[in-house]
Amino acid sequence: MRRSSCASFLPAFAAPRRMLLAALPLAPLLLAGCDETSQAAAPAPPPPNVTVVALHPQPVPITTELPGRTSAYRVAEVRPQVSGVIRDRLFTEGQEVKAGQQLYQIDPAPYQASLESAQAALARAEATAASAQTTVNRYAPLVRARAVSQQDYDNAVATLRQAQADVDSAKAQVRTARINLEYTRVFSPIDGRTGRSSVTPGALVTADQTTSLVTITQLDPIHVDLTQPSSTLLRLRRELANGTLRRVGDNQAEVHLVLEDGTTYDQPGRLQFSEVIVDQGTSSVVLRAVFPNPDSVLMPGMFVRARLGEGVATAMLVPQQGVTRNQRGEATALVVKPDGTVEQRVIRAERAIGNKWLVTDGLQDGERVVVEGVQRVRPGARVTANEVTAEQFERQSSGTAQAGQQQASAR
Repeated sequence: MRRSSCASFLPAFAAPRRMLLAALPLAPLLLAGCDETSQAAAPAPPPPNVTVVALHPQPVPITTELPGRTSAYRVAEVRPQVSGVIRDRLFTEGQEVKAGQQLYQIDPAPYQASLESAQAALARAEATAASAQTTVNRYAPLVRARAVSQQDYDNAVATLRQAQADVDSAKAQVRTARINLEYTRVFSPIDGRTGRSSVTPGALVTADQTTSLVTITQLDPIHVDLTQPSSTLLRLRRELANGTLRRVGDNQAEVHLVLEDGTTYDQPGRLQFSEVIVDQGTSSVVLRAVFPNPDSVLMPGMFVRARLGEGVATAMLVPQQGVTRNQRGEATALVVKPDGTVEQRVIRAERAIGNKWLVTDGLQDGERVVVEGVQRVRPGARVTANEVTAEQFERQSSGTAQAGQQQASAR
């Protein structure tokens, strides 16, 4: 209709040629305007669909995992204290030995001879001392009767004292020879498991050599060394003082162990707070836990995780998919308000528990947090919220992850 009215409008200007020529430059603009049809405004796109979870405070058991490594409770490197030839090895490599159990026998013949020689020297010294004592006893009444000079008596007393000193020296030589003879029998200083022997019968060993004959390791109990920031030590000490951590002794807390394969060690241990020096380079300390190890399940050098129960806190668990970080590194979540708009909220995410964040501040009871479709919305936008329970969302996430793994395996 607008095209016909515009067409009738042009001939009205056609009569005067001069007016027609003046109007020609404007004709395309007039025709273009006439060709435009009135169109309604484009409809707005529908609000994006997002999945939300309504959050409610709940009691949450709090545990702390401290990674660490096992280390032997005691280690003894057995070395010979006398020189000689190894005559016998009296243990099997890798077996358990007791403190005081004989491990090696060094040829005792030279040391037996030295002992006998020292005993003979002692007997000679004792005989000399006895003779000197007899002389002193004889001279004592004679010197009073002036039958013997005082000089002779004094010489006899000096000879007796010298003989007695020789006896004491000979006794020391006997004790030394007996100790050396005893050292030819090499004993285990501790209970533990033996390692590989570095010598075999017939090998020559020397006193206090640098190479040990065998290393004995005590594995029951066993240590677990946990390197942690000093701030963690301060927090655990506060919790131990206020009773949050379960006590099992003075300045000790109960701790459980998770092995390398993910299984839980069946015997609890004790976490000791005995470290007093902080590493200036890393601001860390080494906490030591002690665990019983009767079956030798734990071996030195294993990587383990120690778990401490820190009580029960009332807080909200937010799926990790619903928590992001802003440019300042603060934890944030998108909350869908009752009117359907999205609000970004700064929250306090204390720690990760499984696949969820423990949130202690920033969210209210019953508020809905976006857990799926976070990338499609912005603060202030209106959305269509599909509410699911936390358990339903966890099952959906698990199913999606399993499907992705199956597809990857198929490729």
